[in-house]
Amino acid sequence: MNPYAQDASSIIEEEIKKKLFRNAMKSNWQEVINIYKQHPQSHKAQTTRSGDTAIHIAISDGQESIVEELVSIVSKTTPSALAIENELGNTPLHFAAYLGNIEMCSCIATSDLKLIGVRNKENETPFFISVQHGRKHVFLRLHSFCKNGEGYEYGRRNDGETILHSAISGEYFDIAFQIIHLYDKLLNAVNMHGLSPLHLLASKPSAFRSGNHIRGFHKLIYHYASSRPKAQGHQLFPENYFTCFHGLKSLSKAMLVILGLGSMQIVKLREKKEKHIWSVQIMEKLLDHAASYEYEDNGRTPQHLPPRIKETTPYALVDDERKTDVEMEKRETPILIAARNGITEIVAKILELFPVAIHDMNNERKNVVLLAVENRQPHVYEFLMKRKIMKETIFRKMDKDGNSALHLAAMLGENKPWLIPGAALQMQWEIKWYEFVKNSMPMHFFIRYNQKGQTPREIFSESHQKLLKEGGEWLTSTSESCSVVAALIATVAFATSATVPGGVKSDIGTPTLENQPAFSIFAIASLIALCFSVTAVVMFLAILTSRYQERDFGKDLPRKLLVGLTSLFVSIASMLVSFCAGHFFVLKKKLQYAAFPVYAVTCLPVTFFAVAQFPLYFDLVRATFRKVPQRSYK
Repeated sequence: MNPYAQDASSIIEEEIKKKLFRNAMKSNWQEVINIYKQHPQSHKAQTTRSGDTAIHIAISDGQESIVEELVSIVSKTTPSALAIENELGNTPLHFAAYLGNIEMCSCIATSDLKLIGVRNKENETPFFISVQHGRKHVFLRLHSFCKNGEGYEYGRRNDGETILHSAISGEYFDIAFQIIHLYDKLLNAVNMHGLSPLHLLASKPSAFRSGNHIRGFHKLIYHYASSRPKAQGHQLFPENYFTCFHGLKSLSKAMLVILGLGSMQIVKLREKKEKHIWSVQIMEKLLDHAASYEYEDNGRTPQHLPPRIKETTPYALVDDERKTDVEMEKRETPILIAARNGITEIVAKILELFPVAIHDMNNERKNVVLLAVENRQPHVYEFLMKRKIMKETIFRKMDKDGNSALHLAAMLGENKPWLIPGAALQMQWEIKWYEFVKNSMPMHFFIRYNQKGQTPREIFSESHQKLLKEGGEWLTSTSESCSVVAALIATVAFATSATVPGGVKSDIGTPTLENQPAFSIFAIASLIALCFSVTAVVMFLAILTSRYQERDFGKDLPRKLLVGLTSLFVSIASMLVSFCAGHFFVLKKKLQYAAFPVYAVTCLPVTFFAVAQFPLYFDLVRATFRKVPQRSYK
């Protein structure tokens, strides 16, 4: 071949590539179409540095009609151009599946059905990517193109991760439910780490009601929120369920809008409830289709899987049997993962179907009770307490270091586990959790010493030293700040109570305005302000002079702080009332009707301080009167 002709051809191809790039970047798509029609060699031209063709760019730009026309042109002359991959190995169909455009996917896939199974450098097919990014409609459309079990092959990466794993990991539970019905052989499939879809679901506490903290108005709205997930075309609830509560839902929605919470809160709560319903259904399906609990326990690939699944099982599972055994020993069973994450629904369902699962242990010899106690999961622990099981054999278990449940309750990890702010209140709930576990069983039920010769009390003191110090510092700074305010209020209240508005009658010494209602309000309010401000000062001084021992954080210090804050709030309110009542005599003849708005504005700065402290006050009340601490879900 003539080298000059070859060079000339290369120059022409380079010019075409540049022209394609310029027009694609400027969205001159008609010109791109013309180039594709006139120059077939442009079909495979990778115009960008990342190796994208003009079709890649058109898909990214959302040009649905342009993509259809370009695919039509290419499929007639150079159909192999649709399999061109960029530097990440993504074909145009990968792009379309990622973006979730069902029409583009249909257009490309119908031109060559083999494109559905092309893998990128992450070993992901367009079929897999549609699930990975939650594109349900694209997934269903591509599924309709798969023949003779191709969906099983296309729906699994080389690392063993399946589309069901991916859907559960991304919390696309509506897609996961579809996959369960369309590809039921994936229910027990494991990835290269030996994890099944049930293992992944057990690590998603936010997907279940037991793993979410909903309170106040939100709990009411959550209860009556309409949620309509469907399974195989049928509604999960009868129609009269929604009819009965429609009026109450509308009323509660109006209340939320009036209170300033807005309708977005309702939408989020409804979506959250739908997710919780989906997750429970998926859990039940996974457990109902489980071949046997022994398989779930050992984590190995089941021998009864069909040949196609065995072929796609990752080689890492069988290449080195010794390595595989070690890796499998590190993995916990689904019930242990659920207990660790506080998912009561999964623990309850597994024990209902497989009672023998109560004896499961991980490589540290921790069972469901020990994991629930160690990870501060009160709901799971209370559930296990209520079950009719042999507590002697389950609750007296020890881990490999000889730690009982009480030893683990005494240990404190790095993270603050309780849903309460402040180191002092964290310390209070740590003490409550320890006492709750201790008192949940008969006296001397738990062993006294572990293998290191430590008692639970010794472990508690050692592991909580830092939290104890932080709690003492927090209480000191809080008490110092509040005691200054309380002392100022006491000073003002004393001066106010000793001053009589309008003076006294010279002959008998009684107040001149004693028969006025405002005077009675003034006298009572000033006395209350004085008494409660002095009480607040005394409480805060008692905290400041405390020894900050462990047992003091259980009841003594939090109660003193609660009484002190309560007295402080009452004294602030009483001081403002006494001021307004006394000043009313000055304005009642001139600005009688304007006095009340003026007093309201005057009280705002002090009211802001009280409002700023209300969250702390409510947390104190909750921490003091709640018997069992509440786990943080953040």
